[in-house]
Amino acid sequence: MGGRNRLRQRRVVKGQPVSVDQAARQIVAVGRVLYERGLVAATEGNMSVRLAGNRFLTTPSGLCKGRLRDHDVVTVDALGKKRGGHGNPSSEIKMHLAIYEERPDILAIVHAHPPIATGFAVAGVPLAGCVLPEIILTVGSVPLTEYGTPSTDELPARIRGAARSHDAFLLKNHGAVASGSGLWDACHKMEMIESFAKIVLAARQLGRVEALSSADVDKLLALGGVNRPAAGCGGCVTCEIGRA
Repeated sequence: MGGRNRLRQRRVVKGQPVSVDQAARQIVAVGRVLYERGLVAATEGNMSVRLAGNRFLTTPSGLCKGRLRDHDVVTVDALGKKRGGHGNPSSEIKMHLAIYEERPDILAIVHAHPPIATGFAVAGVPLAGCVLPEIILTVGSVPLTEYGTPSTDELPARIRGAARSHDAFLLKNHGAVASGSGLWDACHKMEMIESFAKIVLAARQLGRVEALSSADVDKLLALGGVNRPAAGCGGCVTCEIGRA
């Protein structure tokens, strides 16, 4: 049970906010990766980075994330008010700010529409079972939040519970969100979410998704598993974590 108790604790991410220039360069580079790997299309998706002084750097609204330039990014305060940059901040900035409020330990957020993972979100299926060691060790379970209308106050309200205890989650009928110790960390988690979704889909097509045993899960948690599975693990009954 020691591992399971650790699983209930929020992971503390160590790190310091980067400079505006560094954050801008990271947003441009990560946006290109997300676009080239098909995790966003056209003007989809958004990113943000926590800066010093309770400020945040975010992607602009209406621009392709694969073609951003350093000067395209926008600075906002903790209320989402624009404080610098060209254009308007991402229409989803309210969701980002809600996550930062719930998770003072994270420094960056990526919201994307990875096709297979978003398919799970549309089907109402979480990616929360204890299936792959790499996911347990690096991302943790990926629960599914209730639907909230994008760009409204509904969405931040619907994701707070998942954001509080998970580094990644699916947005019902919408997409996926990943947070991390930096923008590249969040980007890598988004890539892993999509890879995980592809593997689970393939296993379902083959007729069976076989979860790890409770003993194997405990061993992984002892190595530093990220967070607890969601209360509803999509049929996985490996353990009772999350029901207490």
